Amino acid sequence: MTTKKVERRIKIKYRIRKSIFGTAERPRMSVFRSNKQIYVQVINDQNGTTLASASSLGMEAMPKIQQAEKVGELVAKKAIEAGISAVVFDRNGYLYHGRVKQLADGARKGGLKF
Repeated sequence: MTTKKVERRIKIKYRIRKSIFGTAERPRMSVFRSNKQIYVQVINDQNGTTLASASSLGMEAMPKIQQAEKVGELVAKKAIEAGISAVVFDRNGYLYHGRVKQLADGARKGGLKF
């Protein structure tokens, strides 16, 4: 059983994914946010491969907003090591607010271009 809130997010997600597509030059940076953690992947949709990923697992000692910023910086570092400098941001149906925004700001601070 899904709630109306989850159904709404899934509708928004599909609406966003119609226009966003990750290539080898500009892969898609996809965010997943749960109640306790935040996860991010850099995905090449042409091959269907994950090029870099990071999560907030093991960072429970700090507030969730700071966790999100650290995860953004970490994924930026991993992506730059993999030769990726520009990405397409996929907020996955979540509002660009709070933890999602902090993650994006952390990735920008780490050197990724959106």
